Amino acid sequence: MTRITPTRDPALPPALEASSVVAGFGSRTILNGLDLIVERGEIYALLGGNGAGKTTTLSLFLGFVEPASGRVRVNGSDCVADPAAARRQLAYIPENVALYEHLSARENVAYLLDLAGQPQAEQGIDDALAMAGLDRAAHGQRVSGFSKGMRQKVSIALALARRVPVLLLDEPTSGLDPHATTEFSRLLRLLRAQGVSILMVTHDLLGAADVADRIGFIGGGKLLAEVAASASAERFDVRALHRRYAGQESTT
Repeated sequence: MTRITPTRDPALPPALEASSVVAGFGSRTILNGLDLIVERGEIYALLGGNGAGKTTTLSLFLGFVEPASGRVRVNGSDCVADPAAARRQLAYIPENVALYEHLSARENVAYLLDLAGQPQAEQGIDDALAMAGLDRAAHGQRVSGFSKGMRQKVSIALALARRVPVLLLDEPTSGLDPHATTEFSRLLRLLRAQGVSILMVTHDLLGAADVADRIGFIGGGKLLAEVAASASAERFDVRALHRRYAGQESTT
């Protein structure tokens, strides 16, 4: 396996760490020796086919799946020994964002912040919604009429308001048009600039190549390869990535 290890302050643990993890559901093993590190302030895209272990990896860090063996940590907090401490470090945006349809964007963020024990004044919520790119005219509108892209902006605003250090994304660009995908990538860069670490699982190779600092390929519950962005304008050799993704190129 080709591994890329970014420079890290040895005094600080990585944002996300899975080491030799074996995990699954019941008698079915899905992750089979997963080793994955996401550094602080990094956007990491994890790609793989259906059943490769992408969503199970997210569930692992969220504490929804307990490993049979191996170690799982979020900013140094052990997801098994202290799942509450690990979960406090995270915000999670699923493929289909679930919000309260009868509430406005502002009311959704306010309510969810209260549930998280981090209440904020209305101005702070509006600032977060504006920073996430939601038009100010929509702040007081019910989310029942929002597009998927607008719903994601509400979720990003919640992450901004909570100031969590780690964000997990499940197929974030699925169903978005090109303009909305570009806007979403801008929001991820905004979060990264604020020091947030991001792990996104996706099938969208082009979207990943546009925004990720590193791209990992998972298969059979293991990390098969990693590719880091270059300093050039192209960042990634997309054709080479596609060959690797399609299984037409050796990952050794």
